[in-house]
Amino acid sequence: MVEQNAVGLDRVFHALADPTRRAMLRKLAAGEQSVGELARPFDMSFAAAAKHVKVLEGAGLLSRTIEGRTHRCRLEARALAEADRWIAWYQRFWTGRLDALETALLRHARNTKRSRK
Repeated sequence: MVEQNAVGLDRVFHALADPTRRAMLRKLAAGEQSVGELARPFDMSFAAAAKHVKVLEGAGLLSRTIEGRTHRCRLEARALAEADRWIAWYQRFWTGRLDALETALLRHARNTKRSRK
């Protein structure tokens, strides 16, 4: 499989590698949130939350608008869809490999059973 958007996928998987950022995305799935609202469950400063938001934004996983002093964040699912397509390709690959293994094991079991008779 040729990865046409490897840099984008690298950023997405880097962003998803952190549990705090994954939790922030889950929270954004319920609707738009401010950076302060995203930070609240983690007892972290605005600056720390803003760093996480920058990583998510850089990966294309969220968009941010500024209304006065409030930074509002919105989930952007397109980058997740690209990652899902990448994972789905490997899921199909491994499903095929496991199906081939099952076939080989069943064939071996039948041959072993015949040779014992």
